[in-house]
Amino acid sequence: MTQLASRQANLGTETAFETLAKAKELERQGKSIIHLEIGEPDFDTPVHIRDAAKKALDDGFTHYGASAGQLELREAIARHQSARQGYDVSADSVIVTPGGKPVMFFTIMALIEQGTEVIYPNPGFPIYESMIEYMGGTAVPMQLNEETGYNADIDNLRSLVTPRTKLLIVNSPNNPCGSVIPESDLEEIARIAVENDLVVLSDEIYKDMYYGGQEHVSITMFPGMRERTVILDGFSKSYAMTGWRLGYGVFPKFLVEPVTRLMTNSVSCTSVFSQMAAIAALEGPQDSVAAMMREFTIRRDLVVEGLNSLPGVTCPTPKGAFYAFPNIRGTGLKSKEFANKALYEAGVALLAGTAFGEFGDGYVRISFANSRENLTEAIERLRRIL
Repeated sequence: MTQLASRQANLGTETAFETLAKAKELERQGKSIIHLEIGEPDFDTPVHIRDAAKKALDDGFTHYGASAGQLELREAIARHQSARQGYDVSADSVIVTPGGKPVMFFTIMALIEQGTEVIYPNPGFPIYESMIEYMGGTAVPMQLNEETGYNADIDNLRSLVTPRTKLLIVNSPNNPCGSVIPESDLEEIARIAVENDLVVLSDEIYKDMYYGGQEHVSITMFPGMRERTVILDGFSKSYAMTGWRLGYGVFPKFLVEPVTRLMTNSVSCTSVFSQMAAIAALEGPQDSVAAMMREFTIRRDLVVEGLNSLPGVTCPTPKGAFYAFPNIRGTGLKSKEFANKALYEAGVALLAGTAFGEFGDGYVRISFANSRENLTEAIERLRRIL
């Protein structure tokens, strides 16, 4: 039998989808499951965006488009990013992709080879580590510590940089921790990147999801960073468009042509009628985003209070995104044990902290993208098994 390429052994997975499949199978068997595993807003895509997609279909946007994305959308993204970032973003620097993951893939593919080191957040989105190792690079974990608000120690980060380091990944607001990198830390990270000539992949997919009125600050705001930073963003979280598969990157000039070629070689282009709907998302009413965050604020407070009432569980208050990352060491259970017990005994699907890297042990991730009633019931189910 033909053997798989050896690099396949380096390819990881996203445990959220594995857990979702297990939970769905239990539901087929008649078990009641509360889904807190998947990182997806439980809101419908706003009507005006859906209407724009329907109109685009009727208007004939059903053919191939440019690999980098429809010019109309790239210009809309450039206007949106310029307004948010406070500096001029060119449409020529924007590449539209089918979801946010290709921005990670293509950046890593274009830069990383055997022996190249990439520093990435841990706990962090699991696809970072997976793609680094798949491309033959060395994944260097940057530990996010609960004691520092699930952020990296800057002195420790500085010690991780070697002559082989080429790429640094930052993610704020953070998945899975719900943490936000302080502006002062971002400035220091920028200084490290400039001093060591590192490219930075700044995952800003949750940029609209802050609590307490805090405004998003991108690492590109600091000197020397625009020409070395890839901004990863998209429509899945802010506009509840996960199933539309629409993301984009704002790339430094030297990466635009190589990444466009990777698009041509892989998926040709992103769904064109979906791109036309994305223009409506950016330039239409934004009240749905604000309404979603008001509801998430209520849910966040409900979940944090509930988790902190459980024996052996402590949970800091998330500052962004829609995830809680409670410490469950006081229960005496390992992360995977806790997650399995929650799923199979309590009917609560959540994720072990180790799904997000080695430094996630002792924690679990809970997505509070579910109704208040279900969140309250989930807490009570967990209370019963603990």
